[in-house]
Amino acid sequence: MAPAISTARKLRRYQTDAEPLWFKLRDRRLLGLKFRRQMPVDKYVVDLCCEPARLIIELDGGQHAERSEADCIRRAALETRGYLVLRFWNNDVLSNIEGVVESIIDTLNPSPPHPNPLPSGERERVRTRG
Repeated sequence: MAPAISTARKLRRYQTDAEPLWFKLRDRRLLGLKFRRQMPVDKYVVDLCCEPARLIIELDGGQHAERSEADCIRRAALETRGYLVLRFWNNDVLSNIEGVVESIIDTLNPSPPHPNPLPSGERERVRTRG
């Protein structure tokens, strides 16, 4: 068995406090998309993944504050494989799970452009006001 697969199985058995986010996403079936938890991607095991949307959600505890360089390397490797990586602190998930879910929904289903955008020259004037 590949190391990433056995690691993923072990992590699914001993989930962190912030992983109830997966239950929220699973129950909602956001936009008809399925999320998997503790999924092997390349040599990494990601916290949550929606393969059809190519979206990975990483939940970070305090140990990640000390591992920012390793997290950047990991993110770059996952993005090279075509994934968008969203990171949330465990604290945010535990204290504002609905806000985190809304951020994920906004990422999966960005709002459409305004039906009547300002003409090009008007946009420039609005930006320079101020």
